[in-house]
Amino acid sequence: MEAGRRTDAAYEKWDRRNKNKGNTGYFDSEAKEESYLKGLKGRVQNNLSDALRLMLTACIVMVQFLVVLYLPFLLRSVTVYFYFVLEICSVIAIVTLVNKNQSPSFRIAWISIVMLLPVSGFVLYYLWGREGGKKKKLDQYIMRQIAYGQQFVLQEEKVFEEYVRNYPIAGRMVKYMVNEGFALTSGNEVDHYPMGEDAFEDIFRALEQAREFIFIDFFIVAEGALWDKIHEILLRKVKEGVEIKFLYDDFGAVLRTHKFFQQILQHEGMEVRVFNPVHKYTGELYMNYRSHQKILVVDGKIGFTGGFNLADEYANLVERFGVWKDTGVRIRGEAVWNLTVVFLQMWEASGRDEEHIDYLKYKRTPEKAGDTYCQVIYDGPANNPKNPIESIYNQMITFADRYLYIMTPYLVMEDYMRQSLIEAAHKGVDVRIITPNIPDKKYAKLLTNYNYGRLLQEGVRIYEYTPGFIHAKQILTENAAIVGTINVDYRSFYLHYENGVWMSGDAIQQKIRDDFKKTFAVSHEITYQDWCARPRRWKIIQPVLNLFSTLF
Repeated sequence: MEAGRRTDAAYEKWDRRNKNKGNTGYFDSEAKEESYLKGLKGRVQNNLSDALRLMLTACIVMVQFLVVLYLPFLLRSVTVYFYFVLEICSVIAIVTLVNKNQSPSFRIAWISIVMLLPVSGFVLYYLWGREGGKKKKLDQYIMRQIAYGQQFVLQEEKVFEEYVRNYPIAGRMVKYMVNEGFALTSGNEVDHYPMGEDAFEDIFRALEQAREFIFIDFFIVAEGALWDKIHEILLRKVKEGVEIKFLYDDFGAVLRTHKFFQQILQHEGMEVRVFNPVHKYTGELYMNYRSHQKILVVDGKIGFTGGFNLADEYANLVERFGVWKDTGVRIRGEAVWNLTVVFLQMWEASGRDEEHIDYLKYKRTPEKAGDTYCQVIYDGPANNPKNPIESIYNQMITFADRYLYIMTPYLVMEDYMRQSLIEAAHKGVDVRIITPNIPDKKYAKLLTNYNYGRLLQEGVRIYEYTPGFIHAKQILTENAAIVGTINVDYRSFYLHYENGVWMSGDAIQQKIRDDFKKTFAVSHEITYQDWCARPRRWKIIQPVLNLFSTLF
C-alpha cells in the first residue's frame, strides 16, 4: 500500500470548501483499500480522577510559589538584616547566572525574576532554577542509562567515509553527528507520511504482522477510536506470545486515559512504564521535563517516528483545531536498530532496574532495503547545556545553499538561530517557514507571531497553514531532511527528550519537498506589513511573554 494516501472525512470537507472557493487545495480525496480508519468514530475522553491529581500537583507548586512571594512580608520584623543578606545572595545569583553555561534566554528570564523580586526571586531561583539536589541525581541516572545503551550503536567506517567523500557539504553535519554518537547508516528504505492518518494506516498493518516484539513510545496517549483499534491488535498479539513494551509520558496521558490505565495493560500481559510521573518531583519542578519522543518498532525490522501522538485528532477522527496536519516516516533497514536503541534507553531511564536489558536480544540484521542514508538523532534536558539537536538544526540552516524549508507548530528560538536564518536569507537561500493559522495554545501563537517580525523584515518568508493546526516537525534543504518530534522552540531544545531522523537521499528528499510545496499552496503568506498591523493588545503582551518564554 502506497504511503502518503489519506481517506479522512475531515480532509474531504476541506477539499469541498476550497473547491467551492475555486481553490483545488492540497488534500486530494483518494480512496484507500482496506482502510483501518474507515468507519472509526473519534472521541475526546477526559479522565476526572487524574485531572484531580494534576490539579493537586499544580496547587502544590502554586502554594510553594505563593509562600515564597509572601516571605518578605512574613519577615518584615527583621527586614533590615534579612533583606541585606538576601540582596547579597541575589547579587551572587545574578553573577552565577551571567556566567552560567546555559541558554541566554534561560539566563535572562531568571535574572529578570531575581531583579524584579529581590527576595522572593532568589529563593525561587534556588528552588527551581539552579541545577542540583534530586534534579541533578535524576539527570545523572538518565545519562547513565543512555550511556549504557550507546555502546550498542556502532559506526560502520566504510559507510561514513563513502558519504563524506561523495557529499562534502552534508558530510560536515554527518561528521558532527557521528562524533556525538549518532551513527550513519546506509541502504534504508524510508516512506514519508504527509498526514498522521497515513502513518496510522501503515502502523496498524505493521502491528498486525508482528511476530516477536512491539515497542511503543508516545508523549500523548488518549483513549479513543485509535486507541481502541491499537488495543484490540495488541491484545491479540499478547495471546500470540508477542512481547510488548509500552512507554508513555505521564503528563501527556494524565488527562486522557483511565486512572488505572497502566495497571490494566500490565494485567493484560503488556510491560508498561510511565516517564516522570507529574506528582513526584514538584519541589524541583522536574515535572517540567517531559519525554516528547514518538517511536514504534515492530520485530526490529520496521520503525516509525514523527510528530503524531496516539490520539484521535492526529488522524483527524475528531476536529479540534481545523484540519490537523502531522508528518512522519516509516523506516526499513539498518536505522531501525538505532531507533530501537533510543527506545530501550528511555525504557531503562523510566525504571529502576538493577540489571540492564539485553539489548542484543532485539537486534536484527536487515537486508539493504533502499538507498537512503539515515542518522537517528535524540536529545534531552539531562544532556544540558550540551544540546546536539539544536546544533544540528542550526547547521542545517547554516549549510543550506539553495533552499531551506521548515514546518513547526511553535517558533521560539535563541538569537543566534534567528541570526542564522537571516544570514541564510541574505546569501540568497530561499528560506520559508510554515506555522499554524489555528493554534492549540494561545500563548504559543502570541510568541510564535512575535518572532516573525525581524525574520520577515530581513527576507525570511513565513506562511500560516490555513486549513487548521500544523503539528508537523520537519526541516529540509538541498542536502538533507529531518523528520521527527522536534519543534523549533526552547522546550524541544532544552526541556524535552526528543528524537528524529536525519535523512539524505534523492527520493525521500523529493517526497518531503513535494509535501512542502503542496502545503505552501494552501497556506497564507504573512508579510511584514501584516505583522506590523497585528492587534495592539498583542504588541503589549508579546514582549512580556517573550521575556519569560523559557519558563512556559
